[in-house]
Amino acid sequence: MRICVDRDRCTTLGVCEAAAPDVFEIDDEGTLVLKVTVVDEGNREAVEAAVDACPTEALRIEEC
Repeated sequence: MRICVDRDRCTTLGVCEAAAPDVFEIDDEGTLVLKVTVVDEGNREAVEAAVDACPTEALRIEEC
């Protein structure tokens, strides 16, 4: 699966980083950084939780 970010919607609140810190990071400039774009099965549950928790609905998952 692949993570897609709508940068216009993202407000970098960090909810995704809290849910899946191996995948998401808010950098020093306050920008969301994807540590990976293609997610393995080991991180799937955490990424799905991050997508569901995003208050601005800026994240989505696409199956590869």
